[in-house]
Amino acid sequence: MCPSAKVESFRSLLNLSPAMSGGGHLKSPWSRRKRKRALAPQQWRGFFTPEGKLRDGGVKFLKKVRSGGVDPSIRAEVWPFLLGVYELNSSKEERDCIRNQKRREYESLRRDCRRLLKRNGTFKMKETGGMGSDGEGNITEGTDSPDYEDVVTARESLSSEDRCTYIEDSDNPGGTDEFSKRVMEPNDVSDSESSDSDSSADPDISQTVPSAESMDENTAEVAEVTSKEDSSPSKTEVSSRPCSAEDFGTWQRIIRLDAIRANAEWITYSPSQAVVSESRAHRFAEAVGLKDYEHLEPPRILHAARLVSILEAYALYDPEIGYCQGMSDLLSPIITVMTEDHEAFWCFVGFMKKARHNFRLDEVGIRRQLNIISKIIKHKDSHLYRHLEKLQAEDCFFVYRMVVVLFRRELTFEQTLCIWEVMWADQAAIRAGIGKSAWSRIRLRAPPTDDLLLYAIAASVLQRRKQIIEKYSSMDEILRECQSMAGQLDVWKLLDDAHDLVVTLHEKI
Repeated sequence: MCPSAKVESFRSLLNLSPAMSGGGHLKSPWSRRKRKRALAPQQWRGFFTPEGKLRDGGVKFLKKVRSGGVDPSIRAEVWPFLLGVYELNSSKEERDCIRNQKRREYESLRRDCRRLLKRNGTFKMKETGGMGSDGEGNITEGTDSPDYEDVVTARESLSSEDRCTYIEDSDNPGGTDEFSKRVMEPNDVSDSESSDSDSSADPDISQTVPSAESMDENTAEVAEVTSKEDSSPSKTEVSSRPCSAEDFGTWQRIIRLDAIRANAEWITYSPSQAVVSESRAHRFAEAVGLKDYEHLEPPRILHAARLVSILEAYALYDPEIGYCQGMSDLLSPIITVMTEDHEAFWCFVGFMKKARHNFRLDEVGIRRQLNIISKIIKHKDSHLYRHLEKLQAEDCFFVYRMVVVLFRRELTFEQTLCIWEVMWADQAAIRAGIGKSAWSRIRLRAPPTDDLLLYAIAASVLQRRKQIIEKYSSMDEILRECQSMAGQLDVWKLLDDAHDLVVTLHEKI
């Protein structure tokens, strides 16, 4: 099977429902014997100086998260540091300024989303099932929406030759308004308040759930992150390519389909959102133009509306990526923890600084990661690798879904948060320039790596080497085995094995 055919085949996995023992000679901070408790509230607050700065540049803080994760009660405070929303060396005063600035930036993006939703008006669908036009340049979509499985990603459904920049403004025919500037230059975010009538729109859109006092210090600023690997797509900054009305109209449609189908596993982790009233949930849904949600309970309606609000804003913020199926899987845990949309948005932006290459049309990021997993398996277990070669599966496309949505569908909700926190701690250390020497001083022998998740994915395959070698004679059988991992993995043993692989293979890979 050619690589392009494999890509198309494995993309469909996103529509599906969801011999290693860590016995290396170096002890892992994640081993059952060594694993410590999660970062607790009292310990978290003790890391700060009177000026509100993390002591020792955040090294001990990251060490603690790396070895035990974060207590659920303080995740909303801690995650902005892990995701680059706050610099590790920032003061309380600096974070207060950032919070106000980034709140305005998010609200500006949301005003632009509401303007575009108004312009597109009532959606109608052409008889051919494609995106139509009302004759004035506005995208139209019908009431008979296609089945979820038939919806392709916005980027795949559009021809680059047919894309045209949308600069019409029925409210301002004499020139471009601030929204049109956003469409033309999506990264030029103004801090000024818009004079548009939407500036007084329902505040529920930009601040969904009333914040607790403990969340007041959370802000949203995105640290600029570039990869050390010149060839890596993660080096690509947010594109300056204009966003067309056709792009955005398609993204809106797919976002709404995905939002309505989001499951309810998060509810027990967010009591404040789980008790939302029906009237309030419906108000949020109407404010973002959500439809066909009457069958959902109020918490799921609220969740879907928040997904729509933030994913639409991200599509404008990063039009090169826009929206692709699977991104809602990554955002869902974040909005469960972060109860204000502007904070959740900037945490998601920080997350996507590394994850966005998973959703690029050229697939370069996915192929790079699959290649690393293949190399890990080859160096660690040549016998297993030779068996994969016989099955023409050495390219490891059978773990495609794990890579795209970062284990989200193979782990439980709580397990997902744990492994992501450990991964984010590694990435935060790299951003802050905390290298191998710093880790050795705090008795963690393996250096942080941007690719920890790939080592964990390789570990999940190596843990099943016996079944794969003895029982499976085709890549389809291996694929089914990987699918069956859902809910069956021990996340801390997985991290223990991943750490062992980092210790022994990181330099080679």
